Amino acid sequence: MRIAVLASHEGSTMQAVIDACSAEEIAAKVAIVISNNSASGALRRASLANVYSQHISSKTHGDDHGADSAMLKACQAQRVDLILLLGYMKKLGPQTLAAYAGKILNTHPALLPKFGGKGFFGRKVHEAVIAAGEVESGASIHFVDTDYDTGPILAQVKVAVKPADDAQALEERVKTAEQKLLVDTLRKLSEQQAKQ
Repeated sequence: MRIAVLASHEGSTMQAVIDACSAEEIAAKVAIVISNNSASGALRRASLANVYSQHISSKTHGDDHGADSAMLKACQAQRVDLILLLGYMKKLGPQTLAAYAGKILNTHPALLPKFGGKGFFGRKVHEAVIAAGEVESGASIHFVDTDYDTGPILAQVKVAVKPADDAQALEERVKTAEQKLLVDTLRKLSEQQAKQ
């Protein structure tokens, strides 16, 4: 299974996927990393892991339409089977969404449909969970559609919210659980693909 990872920031969850592929925990390969941020840690991590990467944004390709076309061409050139959005802060364009319908997954650091949608990303999610007095949070993996965090949920993992938690402590525990959930989910998907 050939994977494209789209990431805007540090790429720590992407690193968990690269490591799991290298360790042959998943019958897959990260074929390309795409970031809309030329200074992202994801691009740096890709380079260190000898994974092909590209900076694609509306600035590099003229506008959102140009970026969408470039992203689709890059994924097709790398014969990508699955696209992962791992901390990618942009909506995907219609060309990429259509070409990879049902083959694009996003991770979200909460139990969707709670604490999802526009504006709910990163530490803001964990701050909102704590402010709401929730006793549990977690992570979700869902199929991507045209809106933020609304596609069908593929997998979830629950994490207790402890009374002493601040947003940083909760974020660290959720991130650990999210990475394990993602690796386990990708393993299952790669096994299913191998049987086809």
